[in-house]
Amino acid sequence: MKVLQLCNKPPQPIIDGGCIAINNIANGLLSEGVLLKVLTIATQKHPFLVEKIRPEFTEKTAIEGVFVDTRINIIDAFSALVTSDSYNVSRFFSPDFNKRLIELLEEDTYDIVHLESLFMTPYIHTIRKYSKAKIVLRSHNLEHLIWERLASSTGNTAKRLYLKHLSAKLKKYEYKTINEVDGIAAISFEDTSRYERLKCAVPLITIPFGINLKNYPYEPIDISEPISVFHIGSMDWEPNKEAISWLLDDIWPLVNQADVKLHLAGRNMPGYITNQANESLIVHGEVPTAIDFMRQHQVMIAPLLSGSGMRVKIIEAMGMGKAVITTKIGAEGISYTHNENIIIADTAEEMALALRSLINQPMEVKRIGKNARALITDQYDNSKIIKNLILFYNTLES
Repeated sequence: MKVLQLCNKPPQPIIDGGCIAINNIANGLLSEGVLLKVLTIATQKHPFLVEKIRPEFTEKTAIEGVFVDTRINIIDAFSALVTSDSYNVSRFFSPDFNKRLIELLEEDTYDIVHLESLFMTPYIHTIRKYSKAKIVLRSHNLEHLIWERLASSTGNTAKRLYLKHLSAKLKKYEYKTINEVDGIAAISFEDTSRYERLKCAVPLITIPFGINLKNYPYEPIDISEPISVFHIGSMDWEPNKEAISWLLDDIWPLVNQADVKLHLAGRNMPGYITNQANESLIVHGEVPTAIDFMRQHQVMIAPLLSGSGMRVKIIEAMGMGKAVITTKIGAEGISYTHNENIIIADTAEEMALALRSLINQPMEVKRIGKNARALITDQYDNSKIIKNLILFYNTLES
């Protein structure tokens, strides 16, 4: 089977959850003997750095990157307010990328063109014109839902109106686009249900985010050591900014345990957060490796109020046997059991109570972490997930 994977960001180097998700699909396909070619968009935020891509990956995928300037252009963004375009998506279309795509489709024959995220759907027309391959949309989330949730949680009236407008345009675009592909691989059962409610007429499958467990060491916590709390996530993603603001403004003050430290890590950490650092709030910013950072701490807090799809860092933390406290939104896509393999808390008071409880009961941290590791091993092993994806590909070809 030959697959062309079109990516909205390079899978390597791995700098955020989206990169991990794309990279795990690519490596999973390669491990199953798929002949894979990768063509990716590169941006200011996610540059194409050949020297930071593993040589073996480059050799097997012949990965190429085309620079696309996806920075917000005020004039274009304003124009999109009064047109039918979804500017969030249209800014990912590039004549240069389109030209290279045409060349690849003319040079070779593919069975599947795999689109990583809604942002690659502007190239559907080109694929249809130059190829007979089946097109599969790998949906990382429903984009309109992210902005819809951000709108509902903001107190700024003007911002709420703008976000609602943005969400409505994205929803209209998603509604139109989902039936232009041959199949959709949604990242969560919740998103699969949402696609069904959007009257999706093409084959649907749930393909959750998976990890290669050998890369995530499981080390039961030493209960003699003080419990430390952490959050890690890219701070140029709006739901993470919103979560950390809620954590620092409303949740952490209620914890009120001076001997406990909160560690914050992530790319592009805003100055207003860094400036709040003190003895109990340690702001790391971008860390060399997320896994090494998570190994040093026991309890993850992810107070997400918006977003869609699955949270990669939560799966990774659970895979390492960390006790995770998050919201129902944060846990979407995970087949969890509250108080068994994760703790769900949807108010500041519930979050603080859960944190205090774990801090004072290290054996509970150990128990929940152990159960979390077992859940990820059973249901989110990447090799099992990729086999299901390939079976889905085969059904579209038959």
